[in-house]
Amino acid sequence: MNWHPDWAGVLTGQPLQWLISGFLTTFYVSVVGSVLATLIVVLLLVLRLSGNRVGNVVVACYVSIFRNTPLLVQLLFWYFAAYGALPDSWRFYIGDNHPWAVLAGNIPWLTPEFLCAAWGLALFTAAFLLEEIQTGLNAIAKGQREAAISQGFSDWDLLRAILLPQALTHAWQPICGQYLNLMKLSSLATGIGFSELTYQVSQIESYNAHAFEGVAIGTLLYLFLGLLLGGLMSVFGPKPGARRQPLAVNKAGAEHGI
Repeated sequence: MNWHPDWAGVLTGQPLQWLISGFLTTFYVSVVGSVLATLIVVLLLVLRLSGNRVGNVVVACYVSIFRNTPLLVQLLFWYFAAYGALPDSWRFYIGDNHPWAVLAGNIPWLTPEFLCAAWGLALFTAAFLLEEIQTGLNAIAKGQREAAISQGFSDWDLLRAILLPQALTHAWQPICGQYLNLMKLSSLATGIGFSELTYQVSQIESYNAHAFEGVAIGTLLYLFLGLLLGGLMSVFGPKPGARRQPLAVNKAGAEHGI
């Protein structure tokens, strides 16, 4: 018995709509999760570099918890436990229809699944991003920190103007890898009923049994999205060859009139 792939079964009609919706949903949750993860990392870095013992303990506990527990378990916790513990008024509001809470492509973002997926992915990824950035920080000569402190830099100015730009340059490739992992790990959100790409591909198999074609197209879409995000980060990210170390303190000092 000869078998021939039927690509029309996934590239037309309802299956095609599912694929487009799943691709856009994966893209949106990846972007939102990446932004949230970045904000969380900045907060964690400030706590870690502040020299406060309580802050260091909080950061250490955070990293230990989120790096050493499965992401799927975390997503289940946020969706079934944390979201369920919200006040009824909040849950009713989130579950209601809001025309303004719909992204391009008719993708709603104010839903329990989207919010829990983005939040869970951000918290998980931030724990790994923090350690990658810490590796970049460790590569910076201690003399630069001492010089900045002697000139009266606050912890925030030290991080923003001197340490973070150089740390990102040193560790940019591993950092990009973590952001790409966030996109790929979004597939686990299918466990909470989130209609991302993997969820929609599984729907195609149930709809017309075109499992091979659906998975093949889904894989290509993940590859395309990964190459797109990776290319954007390479273009707009810091260049490894940039020579920032000798100028960092002087530029920052000029901003402060020192």
